[in-house]
Amino acid sequence: MKLSIVIVNYNVQCFLELCLRSVQKACEKIDAEIIVVDNNSIDGSCRLVLEKFPNVKLIVNTENVGFSKANNQGVAEAKGRYVLILNPDTVVAESTFLEIVSFADDNSDLGALGVKLIDGTGTFLPESKRGIPTLKASFYKIMGSSSTKGSYYANHLDENDTGTIDILVGAFMLLKTEVYKEVGGFDEDYFMYGEDIDLSYKLLKSGYKNYYLGSSKIIHFKGESTRKDVRYLKHFHGAMEIFYKKHFTSNFIYNLGMKLGIKIWFLLKYLKMSNISILIKERTNVLYVGDKKITLDKQTSRKLNFVKFRSYNEVKRYVEKNSIEEIWLDASYLTYEKIIEFISKEHPKRVIYKIHAEETTYVIGSNSSDGRGEIIDLRKP
Repeated sequence: MKLSIVIVNYNVQCFLELCLRSVQKACEKIDAEIIVVDNNSIDGSCRLVLEKFPNVKLIVNTENVGFSKANNQGVAEAKGRYVLILNPDTVVAESTFLEIVSFADDNSDLGALGVKLIDGTGTFLPESKRGIPTLKASFYKIMGSSSTKGSYYANHLDENDTGTIDILVGAFMLLKTEVYKEVGGFDEDYFMYGEDIDLSYKLLKSGYKNYYLGSSKIIHFKGESTRKDVRYLKHFHGAMEIFYKKHFTSNFIYNLGMKLGIKIWFLLKYLKMSNISILIKERTNVLYVGDKKITLDKQTSRKLNFVKFRSYNEVKRYVEKNSIEEIWLDASYLTYEKIIEFISKEHPKRVIYKIHAEETTYVIGSNSSDGRGEIIDLRKP
């Protein structure tokens, strides 16, 4: 077998369904298996997998064992030459797996491979390619500098380039299964956050190279699996302390600088988070791109417009002419490749997007990188 896809899920049932539908499409072109490890979800995720995705291998945990341990459980069952660590709040294109495996086959020194990630608004996520988060790099990041002196993000590469980087994001990491096991996989001292930085760094120290493939892109509804709340900040704060203690020479001055830097980061993030609007005003003028004629709840103020997709420019003109505020994309009419490409194109900033996956009764998306995703039920009242 060529590829094993490992997805760790925790209470994101609808996002998991959308992810699995896109993953299944991508698996049609490659010998692959899908493994879902559920961390004791209470939202019906396991029932969803058993009923709608019988070919998916499901590992059910009776407690939330964390991201690291759950991924290690999944990889232990993997039969593929390569293993892909994938978040459940992602959407991949039909060609994604062929592209990444082909690249991996051509690079024998591969440690891990990442791709271009965009959020649900089409915005590029800079953590797709990162540098080692040294104190110096973190300082420049905290101060809002994009200087290459800091290199918190891999600024030597454009978002569409391909090349070597230091650190990848755990939402999408491809490795040789034997290499994953050779370096010990994810360090289970990390419950959530930081484990991707740690694994990337272990690969570098073991003599492998980490790559970024900017020509391949996927959607990551980052606000869903990475909730920006105080709990998130505390987990990330603790993860960074673990990382520095494990991998950097310790002395009083360094430890003091590290702790102060993390505290400052925590405070700035907390203040920024306090200014984020949680409630999203309902968009009233919506465009449905597809061949369905769906019916909305009579209580909603939304007005639905319908078009069939011919070209991006045609849809763009319709959006501008009719003051469209939100676009719903039908995945049974458009390929996931075309949906990702459509969302990644430049649109008026007021427009947000939802995806209507095949055989589902809802549209789903995320209005920002920080806010929680939105699920709109399409069933008749």
